[in-house]
Amino acid sequence: MQLSRGVEWAVHSCTMMAVLPEGRGLSADDLAGFFEVPSAYLAKQLQALRRAGVLESVRGQGGGYRLARAVDAISLWDVVEAIEGPAPAFRCTEIRQNGPCALQRKECRRMCEIAAAFAEAEAVWRGALRAKTLADINRDVATNADPRHLLKIAGWVADHT
Repeated sequence: MQLSRGVEWAVHSCTMMAVLPEGRGLSADDLAGFFEVPSAYLAKQLQALRRAGVLESVRGQGGGYRLARAVDAISLWDVVEAIEGPAPAFRCTEIRQNGPCALQRKECRRMCEIAAAFAEAEAVWRGALRAKTLADINRDVATNADPRHLLKIAGWVADHT
C-alpha cells in the first residue's frame, strides 16, 4: 500500500500547527513555502483536513489554518482518513467467481480468505495509526531533533504568525 504525498504533507503541516501560539494560524502559502511543496496541492489537503474537523480556518490578522482540536485528540488515522478517505486499502472483487473453476455466488457465503487476511492486517494498521497522536509525534520530535533546528523552526513560526 502506498499513501499519497498529501498524507505526508498533511501530517507535517499539522505538526507545525501544533506549536502555534494560541489564536494564531498559518496560511497554506506559508506552509507550502516552509516545506517547498506546491501551494495549490497543499491547500487541497488542508481543506480536506478542515472538512474532516481536524483543522479550522480563520480569517484576518493572525489567521490561516490551525488545529481544531487538542494535539492529543488528533490521531494519525484522523489525518489519513481525511486525505485518503475511509475506504479499505484492499478491495476484494470476488475473482474466485471467475474462470473455469468459478464458484457460484451462492457458494460464497463467507468472506474470501484473502480478503479476510487483508482486512485483519488493515485493522491492525488503522489501530496503530489511531493510537499515535500529533502530541506523540511532537514529543518524539522534541526528544530526537537537534535543539538548534527546533529553535530555527520556532523563529520561522514566530515570523509567520
